[in-house]
Amino acid sequence: MSISGSKIILKTKHTQHIRLRGVRQNNLKGFDIDLPLGRLIVVTGLSGTGKSSLVFETLHAEGQRRYVETFSPYVRQFLEMLDQPRVGGIENIRPSIAIQQGNTVKTSRSTIGTMTELCDFFKVWFCHLAELFDPVTGEKIDDDNSQSIWKKVLARFEGRIVLPAFSVHLPDNFSLEDIIKSLRGQGYTRVITNAGIQKLDAIELGDLKELKNLYVVQDRLKMQPDASSRFIEA
Repeated sequence: MSISGSKIILKTKHTQHIRLRGVRQNNLKGFDIDLPLGRLIVVTGLSGTGKSSLVFETLHAEGQRRYVETFSPYVRQFLEMLDQPRVGGIENIRPSIAIQQGNTVKTSRSTIGTMTELCDFFKVWFCHLAELFDPVTGEKIDDDNSQSIWKKVLARFEGRIVLPAFSVHLPDNFSLEDIIKSLRGQGYTRVITNAGIQKLDAIELGDLKELKNLYVVQDRLKMQPDASSRFIEA
């Protein structure tokens, strides 16, 4: 920040600013100032130097006034209005929120977001616009259903043989014989292990001792447009 005569300029690489010109509120003597958007700005100084006059009675008052003017005359009569600040001009002003100094909420978990009820809007905003990413792979996570999964798999593997399978965790309190017997009883015939695709009738239980998960083949089909119902069922 540089001070030259009656002009204060915040030098920044940002191209968007709130531009105040000729600020004369209370004891302020008609200076100009550019405030960069998207930055945290702290105003400090000795008592009586005009901090509140600049922040609350000029910047906040004008932002509140322009915001309230967007409402109908009927609504405006119920809203508290600050006086119009004494300033030559203000450009690119934003709606503002002013929080009085003091602990008005007695819980230590309260934040600016809860005091201003902005968190309620963020919850709605995030659930509609936020995107999820896998923390391990970094890939985007989509809210899929059977139809969307079919379209993605068909686009990626059309013309190829696909084995829809599901994972079965191998718990320590069950024997491998009991798990294989249960899968056979449900009509499954093939599983995927470290050795590849194996038939349940010919599987060697010794090959499964080091496995934590067993992939059971649900179906085997060629990816083509007329296989959608079979794929979705699997």
